[in-house]
Amino acid sequence: MAIKRNSGQLRTRSSASILRVLGLCCFFYILGAWQRSGFGKGDKIASAITKQTGCGVLLNLNYETHHGDGVMMAVGSDTAAKEFPPCDEKYIDYTPCHDQMRAMTFPRDNMVCRERHCPPQEEKLQCLIPAPRGYATPFPWPKSRDYVPFANVPYRSLMVEKALQNWIRHEGNVFRFPGGGTQFPQGVSEYFNQLTSLFLTDNGMVRTALDTGCGISKPFDFKMLRDSKATSNAIMGVGSLGAYLFEKNVITMSFAPRDSHEEHVQFALERGVPAFIGVLGTIKMPFPSRAFDMIHCSRCLIPWSANDGMYMMEVDRVLRPGGYWVLSGPPIKRRMHYQAWKRPREEIEEEQRKIEKIAELLCWEKEHEMGDISVWRKRKNYETCRQQDKPTLCESGYAEDVWYKKMEACATPYPEQTELEGVANGEWKPYPDRINAIPFGISSGSVPGVSVDMYQEDFRIWEKHVKSYKSINNIIDSGRFRNIMDMNAGLGSFAAALESPKLWVMNVMPTVAEKDTLGIIYERGFIGIYHDWCEAFSTYPRTYDLIHANGIFSLYMNKCKAEDILLEMDRILRPEGSVIIRDQVNVLNKVKKIVGGMRWNIRMVDHENGPLVSEKRVGWVLEQFSRLDMIIRFLEAGGYLLSYKTWISRVTRHSFIMEGDKRKNPSTGESSFSSYVSTVEDISVHKLAEPTIHTPTQLDQNKIIEEGEINVFGAEKYFNKKLDDD
Repeated sequence: MAIKRNSGQLRTRSSASILRVLGLCCFFYILGAWQRSGFGKGDKIASAITKQTGCGVLLNLNYETHHGDGVMMAVGSDTAAKEFPPCDEKYIDYTPCHDQMRAMTFPRDNMVCRERHCPPQEEKLQCLIPAPRGYATPFPWPKSRDYVPFANVPYRSLMVEKALQNWIRHEGNVFRFPGGGTQFPQGVSEYFNQLTSLFLTDNGMVRTALDTGCGISKPFDFKMLRDSKATSNAIMGVGSLGAYLFEKNVITMSFAPRDSHEEHVQFALERGVPAFIGVLGTIKMPFPSRAFDMIHCSRCLIPWSANDGMYMMEVDRVLRPGGYWVLSGPPIKRRMHYQAWKRPREEIEEEQRKIEKIAELLCWEKEHEMGDISVWRKRKNYETCRQQDKPTLCESGYAEDVWYKKMEACATPYPEQTELEGVANGEWKPYPDRINAIPFGISSGSVPGVSVDMYQEDFRIWEKHVKSYKSINNIIDSGRFRNIMDMNAGLGSFAAALESPKLWVMNVMPTVAEKDTLGIIYERGFIGIYHDWCEAFSTYPRTYDLIHANGIFSLYMNKCKAEDILLEMDRILRPEGSVIIRDQVNVLNKVKKIVGGMRWNIRMVDHENGPLVSEKRVGWVLEQFSRLDMIIRFLEAGGYLLSYKTWISRVTRHSFIMEGDKRKNPSTGESSFSSYVSTVEDISVHKLAEPTIHTPTQLDQNKIIEEGEINVFGAEKYFNKKLDDD
């Protein structure tokens, strides 16, 4: 039963309660003030104990979580890390597995000398590759398509070789790419329009492309090359077509050997176009079967009819059912151009006839021929192929076993299909729908152990990971990072979560991975490559802005040295680039010790799901300067440490400048790395001039922004602002 009280009683009780609360507040305030004053008996006792026991501030405490195998290196440990000095300046463009001197010790037949030949363990460099004098941050996309800082690739030889092709111009402190090329007398745009009129529409059906670079598979005839000007025409300018195909949402992988045209691949990557060092010689291309929607050869000098059509059969292996092969230049239009090519007319006609015959044997249909361009299309399945002659089929397992495996003159069988009129390997899906569509390789059960549910869950997990990366470093999708590498790509979900027209991802499938899912990555509309991380990658130094390494050190444990993998990461990472490593904490502790000798300072970050998860992350930024040994401190916020690398390069002079809040390169008028970082990050940019060495100002530790489960860090950025005038 409820009892209703009168108002007078309620007022009396309320006043008494207020007085009691006020009294308690005053008492505790006075008590606290007395204790804070240090005159409390308890404080005197504590002070006396401290003096008697000699207690004080403990330095070099280790706050890392202790896990596992006892390899934890405490901060300030007496155990010194192995120091890795800078390499000599002659190694500025060093490519370990494509070294010119080593290449000349191998046979020249079939381009064997231009294939991968890696140094043995005892010959591997144990030093850090320096940057060239005056190295500058590359331009953001799409400006990088047309401009490259001269200091980054300081070679003028291509200007002489391609003087009549309008492919490259040296203007002040930059190279400019006007859009010309060997096969593009009217410019790449006109050639691009011709392809568009033939088959390259805007419907997104053609997404992945391969642009084959030069190859001369018979013994070198240098006189023939010089007389025919093949030296200047061997590559149509690697990356030129790929740079423009981005307008159609077509991502193009380009390759060429490191020979007299060694700068081609380097220029392509500097321009922000996917490329690697490679050649069609005797070894299979490092791609899965049925990977590309289109394969292109523009005057690439590959003898397609040689070796019983082996090179065209290798193209057939990596071309999707229904895919296009584009051949322009010799021997197309042989009757018109044989005199200009300085080759007998009969020889050109015979080569054309052999190519047509091999294409027919592979059941390719010639759909278009216009001017110097011919387009063949691979049939969708065997049922649509009615010819009597059939090529020799490769044995089971040949198509996917590619790493250092010899090519054979055999055709890769189509996969089995249930519908007679369907496309073998599944119907094509337009881009960008194919990014999140269920790939045929998963829906058909072709990848053991990967179900549809696992595939979808994998994408959700990586969406969460990438969101946390961006909350920590919001320049990832700002346009500053263009060339990104995923060292252990899995199902390609990292690339899918990052997808943006501002960037592209080189998805690497380690050859020791438990599951080969590179074909799934291509089905999603991305590109990738097989590689063994115990060896150097087929690229030049300073070619990637961001390297993502998920479980790579656990994967290669007891297979090769972690320091070799880290030195390779250091070689291919651009100055001011970033690295993210995800792995078990005990593994990262080992990595931390090694990196301590590479002038890196790192700190682990908890998993997005909390500190109880044993997987951690490590992040750092590479800084590289000209003749400057910077001493840079840890910058820590919210439990995540962004660290910098101390570096020495051999250069005569340099300067660093800052003009108020407008951070631009005075030589090129282009914004620097620092200007792309959000003001959410507390940035300090210092004016540095030789020989003075400045130390960064202290980061405002109070400026921490929570987003999700990870704190956003602040970081002070340094950048090389000025190209050397000389």
